[in-house]
Amino acid sequence: MTTFKLTINGRDHPVDADESIPLLWVIRDTIGFTGTKYGCGMALCGSCTVLVDGEPSRSCQLMASSMVGKKITTIEGLAQDPALGQVAKKVQQVWNEKSVGQCGYCQSGQIIAATKLLSLNPKPTEDQINLAMDSYLCRCGTYMDIRRAIRTVAEELG
Repeated sequence: MTTFKLTINGRDHPVDADESIPLLWVIRDTIGFTGTKYGCGMALCGSCTVLVDGEPSRSCQLMASSMVGKKITTIEGLAQDPALGQVAKKVQQVWNEKSVGQCGYCQSGQIIAATKLLSLNPKPTEDQINLAMDSYLCRCGTYMDIRRAIRTVAEELG
């Protein structure tokens, strides 16, 4: 066991964990932010996506001990993020208004990816939306609703 400090959602959290434990499990089991989900454990589905220094990252394959000194943002802290908060709030609002999520399991990763896309490119083309979102899997198949919500946010922000 090793003791280290992680900065998650703007707050420092002391962690006492094995150096090889994935960030996902520290976020969920040690810190208690359960919005980040375990999906596949192989960084393929995107359910475990968080922002690491502003970049979407699959937390199931990142060793928590390697995240010391990095800024980690989970779905719980996305709307308060200084750089992404306004876009994140709009994405979450539209997601709810359009009833995008069915089971909701993948939605935190989807929302993080959509927020990052729209913060970088508030008027994305269909190809840009597809490129940003295609590696995020949805068991319920709400892909059309997700893309429709992204287009709605783009219209409302622009």
